[in-house]
Amino acid sequence: MKTVAIMPIKLNNERLPGKNTMNLGGKPLLQHQLLAIQQTGLADEIYVYCSDEAVCPYLPADIHFLKRPVELDLPTSNFTQIFSAFSNTVPADIYVYVHATAPFVTQKTMKECIQAVKSGKYDSAFCAVKIQDFLWKNGEPLNFDAANVPRSQDLDPIYRETSGVYVFTREVFENCHRRIGKRPFIKEVSFKEAVDINNPEDFRLAEAMVNADL
Repeated sequence: MKTVAIMPIKLNNERLPGKNTMNLGGKPLLQHQLLAIQQTGLADEIYVYCSDEAVCPYLPADIHFLKRPVELDLPTSNFTQIFSAFSNTVPADIYVYVHATAPFVTQKTMKECIQAVKSGKYDSAFCAVKIQDFLWKNGEPLNFDAANVPRSQDLDPIYRETSGVYVFTREVFENCHRRIGKRPFIKEVSFKEAVDINNPEDFRLAEAMVNADL
């Protein structure tokens, strides 16, 4: 089964301009996840999907650059539009969708997610943080009885999806038009692996983690 990894990149980010090539821990932000997926040895091909060739000098060896339509850089562009255009150009059986903004997702986590889908037991895999807190919605308890409050560890866990890595079969996207199928493998990750850099505060947090070797 052919496995292809894609990292969508745009260089004109609104909230943190140029974030994908900013230096984090001695290398450009985008290299963290490109090197991690490369080191798993489980991707037959790895692509950076970007409209601007200026990203090329930042790419590690053996990473392919594929130029995407500039209209996919618009703030209104979403996963479905970006991946549809990519998959029409690069066919594969399994896709690994990684984000430059999640630099701490480990090679081990990536391997687990890819192997879970390759096994055939799951049709997709994604990272998530487990939440066992007292949650409220519209002024009402969401996941507990306020008149009989349980211990927090006895609450049914709820999983918050992170943007670290998604693995899914071509059939999942073609049939469901999404990146998570009906039989997903949920990989619980740590606070650090769940870090997603969108604004200057997120980047400062990532820098602090790198500098403190957390």
